[in-house]
This record gives sequence, C-alpha cells and structure tokens, in this order.
Amino acid sequence: MGDVLAGFQTVWEFDTDSVLIRFERGIRTPKLLQALGERRIPYEALSAVEVTPGKRGTIVLRAVPRPGADPLMDAADGQLKDGGDPYRLVLPAERGSLAEYYAEEIRTALGPAAATAAESYLVAAPAPPLSFKAYDGKASFDGKAVSFRWFWTGASSAKWKAGDQRFRVDELSGVEWRSPESKGGAAGSPKQGRSGYLRLLEHGAEGGRGGTDGSATGMGGARTGAGAGAGAVVSGSAGAGSIAAVTRPDHDPAAVVFGLGYGLVHESLPFAAAVLEAVRSSTPDPSAGRARSAAQPGRRDPADIADRIRHLGELHTAGLLTDDEFSSKKAELLAEL
Repeated sequence: MGDVLAGFQTVWEFDTDSVLIRFERGIRTPKLLQALGERRIPYEALSAVEVTPGKRGTIVLRAVPRPGADPLMDAADGQLKDGGDPYRLVLPAERGSLAEYYAEEIRTALGPAAATAAESYLVAAPAPPLSFKAYDGKASFDGKAVSFRWFWTGASSAKWKAGDQRFRVDELSGVEWRSPESKGGAAGSPKQGRSGYLRLLEHGAEGGRGGTDGSATGMGGARTGAGAGAGAVVSGSAGAGSIAAVTRPDHDPAAVVFGLGYGLVHESLPFAAAVLEAVRSSTPDPSAGRARSAAQPGRRDPADIADRIRHLGELHTAGLLTDDEFSSKKAELLAEL
C-alpha cells in the first residue's frame, strides 16, 4: 500500500506485507507506547481488523493479533487498558471512511491462517539486555538467563534466605505477569498501593505455582480457579502434575513484585515479553516432531503444497507475480510432491 495514516500519538505506515506502527513521544502518549517506540506487525500476525466508535468524537481502527503471534500481547493477557493497547489507532470521527478503507485493505491481505493460533511468534519482542527495578529486587535479562537481585529494603525474609536468583531460559516453561493497574493486587503489596508481579515458571515444578487469588497455573498453561485469564502465560509444557500450594509472589524467589514507581507496565511488560519469546524459542515443539515422523521422509505434505500454490495464485492475480514467476514457483512446489 505504501500509505501513511496518522492518528493521535500513533502513526501507521502500510507496506505490502506489514504495517509499521510508530508511537510519538510526548506527555500524552502512554509510557508503554513510548517505551516500545515502533513495532512492525506482519499481516500474517493478525486475525482481524476492527473499526469502532471512540470517545469524544473519535473513531478507533484496531488490528487484532492472532493468539501466539505477539509475545507482548501474550504476556499482557488482556490486562492492558485501551490507552496502552499498541494495536489501536485513534482518529477524528470525520476520518471514519478512511479508517474503513484501510481496514478493508488489511483484511484482503489476511490469509486462511488468520483464524488459527500462530505456531511461532511473528512480532519481535524488545531485544535484551533488559532490566527494571521492582519493589523487592532488580530483574535483569541478557537473552540467556534472568537474574533477580534482592533489595534489603523490600525483599521478604523468604527471598533473603533463598539468596539472589539466576534462571537459564532453558530451565523455564513460561512467565506469568500481572499488571499493577489491574483490579486487585498481589498478596504482600508494596506500601505504595496496588502491585503487580513477574513470576518465572520453571520446568519440573510440581503443577506450577499458585496465583494470588487462590487459583493456580499449571505447567501446560491452563489456569484454574477464580480470576482465570489474568496474568497467566506459559510457553511449552513440563508435563502434568498436581496443583501446588499457592505461593505468594512476595515470598516466591522466582518472582519480583512491583507497585507505584517500581517496574510499572512500561518496564515490566516488555521485559516479560522478551523472556517469553526466548523461552518459546528454546522450547522444541513436540507436535512438530510427531508431524515429521508421520510424514514420508523427503516429501512435503500435499495439503501444504496445495495451500502454497493457492497463495501463489492469489499473488499472481493481484499482479504481484509475473506469469513466469508464477509458473516457476508452481513447478518448484509440484516437484516437492
């Protein structure tokens, strides 16, 4: 498309296969968006595009990411407020027709996989090294391991007894992040008021660690009890097990707690997304191994070949491939059968 659509605090630049979302710096721009700076979102990472009425004479154009396509949204798990949603573009209401036009342009670029969860992350997380100061310690991530260094002013006696912690990415099955802006708060909240937390989920922990609302997060990613769907994200599976006793984040050496002024959303969420992306990249997909063993050696799945040829045909019809390019690519794919 090659067009630019500017809204309040956000600009979308459209390309043939992606949209570059840039966030302006300013006192009215949420700190999370300022911290992100810009993000390139491939159309294959989207499941839908919506245009809805906004507040005070505005219209909202929002791209809907596919589950499993963006580590930031996986880590956020629906806890972001509208103002901090990086997939929203707010425009004056008189630009509603323009918003509908671009929404339709993006919809035409979505493929059949848009209705399914992504098998791998398609949107990049913030690159390490990353760090932030929580209420009870400092969290650091160098791309290979997460380290927690406790503060004597905030860490519980349980954390002091455990000592500073270091977790290799390959020792983890996922992360659990709770926003300090969400309703409720972690047990043992900082004196500053509401608190959130970042908890690392380890391979081999029996059934996973508990949440602060009496629910528990299993190692396979399912959350049980009240408050399901708040701050529970895992990647990979460490096997089944019984639900472990609830562990308060302020007593858990695998978690840091943050409140007002300590590791808020704009610091802790990008950190959680980067760790989650690294964990998922280091965890082999067991289903992929089963699929490979089921297929004949050296031969591609005929259904996959047919889908790719169908996609090439759509590109050819749209004028993005010449006749020779289409014929050549089609022949290459048929040769793999």
